[in-house]
Amino acid sequence: MHHRAPAPSRRTLLTVTAAAAAAAVTGVTSPVAHAETNDRGLRRIIDRMSLEEKVGQLFVTRVHGHSATDPDQADIDANLAAFGVRTAAELVARYHVGGIIYFSWAHNTRDPQQIAALSNGIQQAALAQPTPVPVLLSTDQEHGIVCRVGEPATLLPGAMALGAGGSHADARRAAQIAGEELAALGIRQNYAPVADVNVNPANPVIGVRSFGSDPRAVAGLVAAQVRGYQRAGVAATSKHFPGHGDTAVDSHYGLPTITHTREQWAELDAPPFRAAIAAGIDSIMTAHLVVPALDPSEDPATLSHPILTGILREQLGYDGVVVTDALGMEGVRTKYGDERVPVLALKAGVDQLLDPPRLDVAWNAVLKAVRDGELTEARLDVSILRILRLKAKLGLFRRAYTSRAAVERIVGRKAHLAEADRIAEATTTLLLNEGGFLPLSPASHGSVLVVGADPASPSGTTGPPTTTLATALRELGFTATALPTGTAPTAARIDEAVAAAAGKDVVLVGTYNVTATSSQRTLVARLVATGVPVVTVAIRNPYDVARLDGQRAVLAAYSWTDVELRAAVRVLTGRARPRGRLPVPVQSAEDPTKVLYPVGYGLTYGP
Repeated sequence: MHHRAPAPSRRTLLTVTAAAAAAAVTGVTSPVAHAETNDRGLRRIIDRMSLEEKVGQLFVTRVHGHSATDPDQADIDANLAAFGVRTAAELVARYHVGGIIYFSWAHNTRDPQQIAALSNGIQQAALAQPTPVPVLLSTDQEHGIVCRVGEPATLLPGAMALGAGGSHADARRAAQIAGEELAALGIRQNYAPVADVNVNPANPVIGVRSFGSDPRAVAGLVAAQVRGYQRAGVAATSKHFPGHGDTAVDSHYGLPTITHTREQWAELDAPPFRAAIAAGIDSIMTAHLVVPALDPSEDPATLSHPILTGILREQLGYDGVVVTDALGMEGVRTKYGDERVPVLALKAGVDQLLDPPRLDVAWNAVLKAVRDGELTEARLDVSILRILRLKAKLGLFRRAYTSRAAVERIVGRKAHLAEADRIAEATTTLLLNEGGFLPLSPASHGSVLVVGADPASPSGTTGPPTTTLATALRELGFTATALPTGTAPTAARIDEAVAAAAGKDVVLVGTYNVTATSSQRTLVARLVATGVPVVTVAIRNPYDVARLDGQRAVLAAYSWTDVELRAAVRVLTGRARPRGRLPVPVQSAEDPTKVLYPVGYGLTYGP
């Protein structure tokens, strides 16, 4: 049973709602004044909730549109198809969701002022509900290759780049900058940093999203980033527990199995999560993968009581928020249907249910499980209290809104952009420099052809890489031409690149996850055969160097966002010295037991 509180407390909440709504309309960020942010006060809020409101608090969902109340018609149609509502405000009213996740593909992240207005509109809708509770707005702003908010916000090096830089201070500062800008946009939970230890070069889903392959090094950088986000007033989320680093299957499309023994898990996978917990991490995200050594039932970790309650809660002593990875991913859907998944996740020890494929199905399944007695209302209350504690810690009960002034003052400020450049410069890793070929100068190698892959910008706002590299070279006095050849260059495109190389002083090739059968290998070999010096820059995984021959120099940039590509050009041209060190080993393509470049390897210029 649940009981409504006496009328006076209820009136207090409604007064708060009115004040908050007025603040949203005027754009004023005056405090939303209720002090019910200790456990007793939070429990009173829970006691006032209907069962439907309680169920809603557990869900974090996507929603389509740039505005909470006036999205474009295409987004209205998408919301009607997915949720049976037109707008984010209607979604909050119908399902009482506790969180919303922003995606660029859902048109939530067009530009900073629009994002802030969307956030305020969602909060206004939430605080107009019978039990007013602010929404925890979240996104995947890992930086590097996973980024939802793009320029003019500051884009920073991703995890493996920071691993190559090796500086805890830089990792902390990068997270603080990222956090300050997210907070100004109203986004107060970030699904970062990645705490997975990337010990498998064939990992298709983590790779450069990890800080590296050394558990202790990863642990130190994870803890540094947690502290940076905390300084900025944003909840960091370590992911993907119990560790997604040693898998050759992408859990978006299948169910990976991790074959580590319990001892190997404790030695390889656990240290970054232990470090995050010691640093006071606010939320931890589960992985949709099977670890038989930790749970012989072979349920995915997201649905595993032995893993989430037995290990994470009891063994590691974590009592913060546990959020699932997205419930639309195939890894969590292979064994149980969409109705069972959210119920089993809650029984396993989860608090937040992230982005189910069908919100109505998942929401009603949890509601039914309580009404049928499979889940108790008391079990829901435990998770809701954790969620409300986090919202209170972030100050959302006092100040749910952001402002135009905050966006203008904080997002993409010059000091942040300069620091991003400085941090990126320290991450670029020089792996090969035959005969001291680098640095390049306009006098000796003034004419440059830039070819290679142009993967889509992680945020939709930067690149394309070949253009970014050529532009950065031109700004430093070189004559540079861009000729995109793609991740799988055709024979005709390779011929075109070879013809374009004639008469050039150097060819710069942006390589992207070169495999044994990749035609990128043919491209590089044909260019080398022209006699024009070839320099390659790995714009994603640093393992490309093991598959290519004949280059005069090789750099690893770890991402194709502009900040890392411009830093690579400054290193190429001697405007900056290469200081990055490999955070993962590069093994021989023919013999994986042979390490070509060990962890910590990296060349520099001069004495």
